[in-house]
Amino acid sequence: MKEPEQEGVRQLVDHLFRHQSGKMIAVLTRIFGMHNLEMIEDVVQESFLRAIHTWSYKQLPGNPGGWLMQVARNRAIDIIRRQQHFQQFSHELASELQQDTENTVQHFFSEAEIADSQLRMIFACCHPALKEEDQIALTLKTVSGFGVTEISHALLTNEAVIQKRLYRAKQYLKDNQIALDIPTGQELSRRLDIVYTVLYLLFNEGYHSQIAGELIRKDLCAEAMRLCLLLTEHKTGNRPTTFALLALMCLQASRFESRMDEDNSIILLQHQDRSTWNKALIQKGYEYLNLSSQGNELTVYHLESAIAAEHCMAPSFAETNWQRMLLLYDMLLEQKQSALVILNRAVVLTQLNRTAEALQEIWQLNDIEHLINTQYIYSAVLGELYLQENDEHNAVKFLQLAQSLTTSQAEKKLIGAKLETLSRTKMN
Repeated sequence: MKEPEQEGVRQLVDHLFRHQSGKMIAVLTRIFGMHNLEMIEDVVQESFLRAIHTWSYKQLPGNPGGWLMQVARNRAIDIIRRQQHFQQFSHELASELQQDTENTVQHFFSEAEIADSQLRMIFACCHPALKEEDQIALTLKTVSGFGVTEISHALLTNEAVIQKRLYRAKQYLKDNQIALDIPTGQELSRRLDIVYTVLYLLFNEGYHSQIAGELIRKDLCAEAMRLCLLLTEHKTGNRPTTFALLALMCLQASRFESRMDEDNSIILLQHQDRSTWNKALIQKGYEYLNLSSQGNELTVYHLESAIAAEHCMAPSFAETNWQRMLLLYDMLLEQKQSALVILNRAVVLTQLNRTAEALQEIWQLNDIEHLINTQYIYSAVLGELYLQENDEHNAVKFLQLAQSLTTSQAEKKLIGAKLETLSRTKMN
């Protein structure tokens, strides 16, 4: 196979790893037990390495995903047949496996069992005995195939910290022989909160990617939406908060095609062609938002999806109901006292001709100097607000800082264009 074709195979395998590895790990973990998680990850990794080797020298299979699942099934059967003692497998399946190895394994690779196994895997990773940060890292790694670098970006920390979290979590699950189960009663609600956080982070990593050259990583967003949909279709997750989170994802994803132009340049919200927004996704978002209104609970996901809906309902940027947006952000701030919410609220204030007030609120943030010097979004917003206030000195200062901090080439290009416009204006 020629080099370009081999590169195509590697890209396909990378794509499939994102979509299939979590399913394979979930099913194999249900068979072999959480205490064999590292062995399972190795088996799955071997399957994908085998795919690269085989597909590079032979014709691609008609169903690559099915091919990988078949390899995983066969490998599971081989391991089971070689074992003399079934204590190494999941206790609930040991006797069943002894009686009918091949049919049992085939059963657990059916679509319904794959879905159930993934949900069980998510809840197992979100075990309350684990620290919350360990739960999130482990779920992103095992269920969604995140790499350590991606997890560190999503959780705003470094790779060494994530490696420690993953080791700590896996060791606990192994030492305590944690089973793959879906809790009930109050325990279910406790773990669902962590599950929501994981899916929210997964979607955001795709929508606001920190990977250089990739502003939008649709695969990650699609995976978050798939898992959230999976949760809505299961009796344990069929509840208003899940619908609110899925509504938020649908409404945000509807704007994918309008956020970048053909030159991979960012198109800001006020300049986007709203006719290109995905109307089917918007409609789905509204449907899930309506479903989320059942009951009396009002969560951050309800409020954030309502904010996204306001953007989708507005005929144009100028016609957005900014007063209602401010009210929604005030409500959100009551539940989520975060610097990012305050920053977004400040942006809404500028649309109500209250830019000076917006700047004051940003500068009153706790640890604002650290935020400005470590996270580009804060300096980028400050630069934009100072630009609106005709303070060119501070506008240039903070835009240049933002440009140096972001790893996204699209963001660098956008900020560079603003700086170039400022430079030309100054020369004239």
